[in-house]
Amino acid sequence: MTPKALLDFQDLFLHYLAAERRLAANTILSYHSDLASFLGFIEKSGVRGWCDVTTGHIRAYLARCRGNGISARSNSRRISTLRSFFRFLVSEDLIPSDPTSIIDLPKSGRSLPKVLSVSEVTALLEAIDGSDPLSLRNAAMLYLLYATGLRVTELVSLPVVALNMNAGFLRVLGKGSKERLIPFGDAAREKMETYLKLVRSKLLKGRASDFLFVTCRGTAMTRLRFWQIIRDAGFSAGIKKKISPHILRHSFATHLLEHGADLRSVQIMLGHSDIVTTQIYTHVDRDRLKSIHQKFHPRG
Repeated sequence: MTPKALLDFQDLFLHYLAAERRLAANTILSYHSDLASFLGFIEKSGVRGWCDVTTGHIRAYLARCRGNGISARSNSRRISTLRSFFRFLVSEDLIPSDPTSIIDLPKSGRSLPKVLSVSEVTALLEAIDGSDPLSLRNAAMLYLLYATGLRVTELVSLPVVALNMNAGFLRVLGKGSKERLIPFGDAAREKMETYLKLVRSKLLKGRASDFLFVTCRGTAMTRLRFWQIIRDAGFSAGIKKKISPHILRHSFATHLLEHGADLRSVQIMLGHSDIVTTQIYTHVDRDRLKSIHQKFHPRG
């Protein structure tokens, strides 16, 4: 059985993340998963308290992760989780020192985001063309997602009051409870107007809800259900790439930059706290680079 002190300190840290740092539920789940993995490892090593954890334990854990095929990027995330955790314990005087202080993050190349071309996005949006309430709702969600680059959690949890149809803006509460304003264009506005006028009240059937997008049961759309919706739309559109809500967020950012938007504006709309995170979208795919070279180089 896990020693109570180990679980108590872990729960204290997770409560701190939720109550004081106000991190999103999914982020806290990731922290919990990483800590649970490490906890399972040190229990087998005979560790009975967090103050007994040494740098050697952490190095051995990371070596085991590498041996199990865990990527350098995933190991970097696990190290970051452990660093945050042990620094918290030190700051609360629960342990005397931080065993992660001399652990370096593994070097890993950053993978480029997978994106859809403009024509693929068009096909995806047009794949939902029915006039029934669910099709109209799904189309409104897809159009709004591509128009704003929202995270899927932000999309499905949008309250009605977040939408300003007249101004064409969304007020979004993102990671860390940071608020941002995101504009959306006429195409998304048209789909949203149809949804609000003809669909939402039919789905609610007299029930009340603060959520913008609702199901037939009158509840908020779930992340999993919307994932299924966008996957099915991709299949109907004949798109061979793996489709997910996040690929539309990647496409939103990439297409803005390719058409001349400045990086800082894209950062604000995406809700990135660090512009370095946004810089990954400045990539140019090989085919586009080659076509530019052929078009403009005198001997292309």
